[in-house]
Amino acid sequence: MNKKLLVLSMSAILGLAACSDDGDKGDQGENGQDWTAVNQWYVDGQSRVTQAQELTVNNEAGAAKNIILFVGDGMGISTVTAARILEGQLKGQTGEENSLSFETLPYVGLAKTYNVDGQTPDSAGTMTAMVTGVKTDVGVIAQAEGVTRGNCASTEGQDLVTSLELAAMAGLSTGVVSTARITHATPAATYAHAPERNWENDADLPDEAVANGCSDIAAQLLDFDYGSGINVVMGGGRRSFIPTTITDPEGKSGRREDNRDLTTEWLSKYTNAAYVADRDAFLALDPATTDHALGLFNSSHMEYEFDRTTAGVTGEPSLAEMTAKSIDILQKNDKGFVLIVEAGRIDHAHHAGNAARALHDTIALSEAVRVAMEKTSTKDTLLMVTADHSHVFTIAGYPTRGNPILGLVKGNGSDGQPAVTNATDANGLPYTTVGYANGRGYANLETGGDERYGYAEAPGRFDLNYVDTQSPGFHQEALVPLSSETHAGEDVGIFASGPGAHLIQGTVEQNHLFHVMNHAGSLVSKAEASQ
Repeated sequence: MNKKLLVLSMSAILGLAACSDDGDKGDQGENGQDWTAVNQWYVDGQSRVTQAQELTVNNEAGAAKNIILFVGDGMGISTVTAARILEGQLKGQTGEENSLSFETLPYVGLAKTYNVDGQTPDSAGTMTAMVTGVKTDVGVIAQAEGVTRGNCASTEGQDLVTSLELAAMAGLSTGVVSTARITHATPAATYAHAPERNWENDADLPDEAVANGCSDIAAQLLDFDYGSGINVVMGGGRRSFIPTTITDPEGKSGRREDNRDLTTEWLSKYTNAAYVADRDAFLALDPATTDHALGLFNSSHMEYEFDRTTAGVTGEPSLAEMTAKSIDILQKNDKGFVLIVEAGRIDHAHHAGNAARALHDTIALSEAVRVAMEKTSTKDTLLMVTADHSHVFTIAGYPTRGNPILGLVKGNGSDGQPAVTNATDANGLPYTTVGYANGRGYANLETGGDERYGYAEAPGRFDLNYVDTQSPGFHQEALVPLSSETHAGEDVGIFASGPGAHLIQGTVEQNHLFHVMNHAGSLVSKAEASQ
């Protein structure tokens, strides 16, 4: 393209005055204004290139003193996009231009999430891949594919060593944080080994497992004897740690039938240990004098972030608060630490078909990552943010820029301006921007979330003309009726910074993440050297 055509095309894009008679003012319009300096899209793009050119990363093995892995359970690409827009709109922006904290990290790749025996995966197999470097079967916790799911006798010689175990062997401090039950599949894969993800406490063990010596997941957390043990454990799932004879602060009984109280065992096992069960005790916890902290803030999963902050639920710290406290405790170790943080309830909200809660929990993860970014340095900390799998959650239609992401679609009119009326389908019904390919389907409830399971499936289309689709109790429509919305099989994003982050590029197998952590922290060699 010659200079005259370039100037004409850019003038059309920028809405500047026509070029001068001779058509040769270079990059300037009629008023002499330099479009490369005034067009924000151009300026932002050039700035991004400049920042990338200036980026330096320590590629040496073992350069990372600390490793932090964030996992948004069920946080597929569409969830990241929708949460980005919602967060921006909550700030008063149109939303699309916003970025979640981890989207600013310089290295980005994609992970293939399939399990050995599953095209669309589950969290046990995917998290096992990320923390052991080995892919395995659906439902299996930190064991290789040679096991038969649910069969204890098949597990001999199948245990895999996790990054958390390697770090503890090497003398690093370790931590695992989740808004789900800490015995749930994703956090459990960091410290436990089981052929069945549902063996969360001894009452869950079948006779065959007992006879062949398998231990439940909660008990395995207390049996973690690598190095100095796990330093920080925070999340939900109190019921698997206390016996049926004990009633917790929520008025709920424990699930253990062996009469063990693992919370008191934690205090007796470790020095400078603490056990907290509510936010007040959590806030009072002094990192300077605490080396081993166990926080169990709910009998089951912790509350959705939306309910924790807006629905009057009290007693639980946020994911960002738990992340900050964990780092404060762990970073006292001069050798460094490995911390794994899961935003577990993104997944649960999607399963219930409740996009609002899924997106608020994604924003909460972004805040936790922001805290970690502020408390650590890219010079010595590898920070990675990813998902274990995605969901059948879609962003569709042709809404105008800035249309509420949880709202009904309003497109642009023939004049290019936002339409006044809602877009409609072939039957004349309005529709939402976000929705699900399967699940329980439409519901407009007082609270929402897991309340949805108390009502019948309602697939298909409904008249939404007088429905507040932005209400947290609104559950999006679904095409295929199922008792619960399902995971999806597409790749998920990986966002990274710090030593070793350069290894996150292209499309990789999900187990690649372990090998990035191992290279960055020399976990295997340090663990071997300490033995």
